[in-house]
Amino acid sequence: MIVITLLGVLAAAVLAAINPIEQANRARDAKYKSDASQLLAAVDRYFVSKDEFPWQTVTPATYTSADVAIGFVGAKDPNIGVCTGTCIEAAGSGVLITNNELKTEFQKRDFVTKTGWIDLLYFGKALGASESTYACYVPKSKAERSKATASLTVGSPTLTTVADCATRTYASLAASCVTCLPQ
Repeated sequence: MIVITLLGVLAAAVLAAINPIEQANRARDAKYKSDASQLLAAVDRYFVSKDEFPWQTVTPATYTSADVAIGFVGAKDPNIGVCTGTCIEAAGSGVLITNNELKTEFQKRDFVTKTGWIDLLYFGKALGASESTYACYVPKSKAERSKATASLTVGSPTLTTVADCATRTYASLAASCVTCLPQ
């Protein structure tokens, strides 16, 4: 009986040290960071090969100039180039996929298939053709939340519903909201 009790105490201590929920959150954050990096690279490659951004080719073009700033929108927005229409695979692939900058499987990523604000990948660009593009996500792991910033300020208009953490109900976020690439 004592041995079983000791094994139970050791198992509880190991489980607390490993913290499977935090491990799952770290894995999710790593996946989102990878997706953000791939999306940014695809947009850069597209710009280099076509001399225009994906959002300049959408019909009708919402943004017609490379100099335009884009307020943060969900990366599944048709203007970003992952998909068209409602971002359902049957609706069609966006220009980043049809031009082989991203694989079709990219449309099956969590930030495309899920609808909650915490599951989205946000995309924005500062004013000016040579300015950077940014991809941001809401981190879930403690390590990533400690690096997060409380606002998205690139582009115009700012997506205030994401930047204003006080309006969110995800209690663990505390004062942080998003992690952006490039950092």
